[in-house]
Amino acid sequence: MSKIFVTTAIVMALAAAVPAANARTAANRDTHAVQKNEALPHSVQPDEIRASKMIGSAVYDMQNQKIGSVDDVILNKDGKVNAVVIDVGSFLGMGGKSVAVEPNELKTDNNRLTLDRTKEQLKQMANYDLTNRNTGAGTSTSPAQGGRLGTGSSTGR
Repeated sequence: MSKIFVTTAIVMALAAAVPAANARTAANRDTHAVQKNEALPHSVQPDEIRASKMIGSAVYDMQNQKIGSVDDVILNKDGKVNAVVIDVGSFLGMGGKSVAVEPNELKTDNNRLTLDRTKEQLKQMANYDLTNRNTGAGTSTSPAQGGRLGTGSSTGR
């Protein structure tokens, strides 16, 4: 009988300790998340642009001539912008080409995107193919469960 009493006491003590430990872990996680987010601004800053607003936006040269429009934004495996793809010379989505420029080459002047290149210079650049069968990028569907950035798979392996 005493073995049952001791076993029951141990089980009850462990059962009481697990929720308390989980509560402390959750509280530490929440505190860490709040501290981590405090460093981030609470709105879009003047030197930032939302990708959703950037894609489709016209790009102008230094003489205010339209030279293309942003077709896509390419992220690397760390989530940083690696390239901005610009559609150059197309009319109604036909006849143009896509080229990639470094994100730091684009400037926001007078609430518009400018690039210190001409349309002719962009047309001379190599075509940037937005589909690549080796990476799974382009026409593949998104994973049903959150995939990992840059892995090409939903398992991250």
